[in-house]
Amino acid sequence: MADTESIKPKRRAKSLPLPDCVALVLQGGGALGSYQAGVIEGLASSGIEIDWVSGISIGAVNAAIFAGNPPERRVEKLTAFWDTVTSALPSFPIFPNDRVREFLHEWSAGTVLTGGVPGFFTPRLIPPTLAIPGTPEALSFYDSHALKATLDGLIDWDLLNAGPVRLSVGAVDVENGNFAYFDTTETRIDARHIMASGALPPGLPPIEIDGRWWWDGGLVSNTPLTHVLDHQQGALLAFQIDLFPAASEHPRTIMDVMAREKEIRFSSRTRQVSDQMMRVRKDRELARRVLAKLPADLQDDPDVVALTARSHEDPVNLVHLIHRANAWEGGSRDFEFSARTMREHWSAGLAAVEETMANAQLIAQNIETGKSATFDLTQPNPPRTI
Repeated sequence: MADTESIKPKRRAKSLPLPDCVALVLQGGGALGSYQAGVIEGLASSGIEIDWVSGISIGAVNAAIFAGNPPERRVEKLTAFWDTVTSALPSFPIFPNDRVREFLHEWSAGTVLTGGVPGFFTPRLIPPTLAIPGTPEALSFYDSHALKATLDGLIDWDLLNAGPVRLSVGAVDVENGNFAYFDTTETRIDARHIMASGALPPGLPPIEIDGRWWWDGGLVSNTPLTHVLDHQQGALLAFQIDLFPAASEHPRTIMDVMAREKEIRFSSRTRQVSDQMMRVRKDRELARRVLAKLPADLQDDPDVVALTARSHEDPVNLVHLIHRANAWEGGSRDFEFSARTMREHWSAGLAAVEETMANAQLIAQNIETGKSATFDLTQPNPPRTI
């Protein structure tokens, strides 16, 4: 474990000390991304400064709006984005019944399939099966050109690339299948990179960047958590915002089956990554204890020196904030862009932050003492600490 003086936080939020780096990790999930916007608003209200934001798909969109605006305008710009993409399906009075709500939910999703999403994507006039092979029209059911104009209107790209917040977004090379991150520490990011991260086939077309074509990063991994952990330097506090839970109830209907399949597919091993992180850290802790027992005449042995370097680690505290679907949300939840549902998801994100911060003393203890742990403070499970 690191010396507590060397990891002592130099800044604080309202009820939480902040380490060297605070990261926001945003999973993909289409219309569910308004939950992330609610989390962002909640973290800002709690005085938590974000140093690094990383996203996949809709998470990349929210991340870019965050990094490309000054702190006082982030919620305003996120609100503008989500108001735009849900403007075709405004709220109207409904009977408070889960079966009625499920019917309206699926009807709204069907409307998106036929009419697209304002400021995001529109259906192609000619089906891709009738288009000329090799043309963009032949590669997707929808045209996403509208998203570029939306992003350009909401994001200061100079601030995004040269500002204080690091941005990373993931995408997949269509031709070689390799997964890559566009990172502002290495690449100048523009609307193409954000669109590439969210170009989920066969709905949306691949995006060309410097002669290469890219699809949605969620095809390989729907969470950028591994990228953040692999490039960690110094003590880290990471808020992992998941839009699909890895664990849920056994399905009862075919709609439940469709919803559960999507949860398993797009939760993308978030728990597996965090569990692996904890196992690796326990192995390194064991190695450090063994190395401390070696006699002085072995300390300069090349293998001992190499193992000492390999066993070093900086503390990380990973806070999970997970959208858990309502009873009426089925397999279409990721493309149901209605204003009512958007506001409910946004409110759920705000509530999750409030509940987490009410128990922030558990996180604070780890940050102050240099321990590592994973937390889901909206659930009764205890944190896993080393």
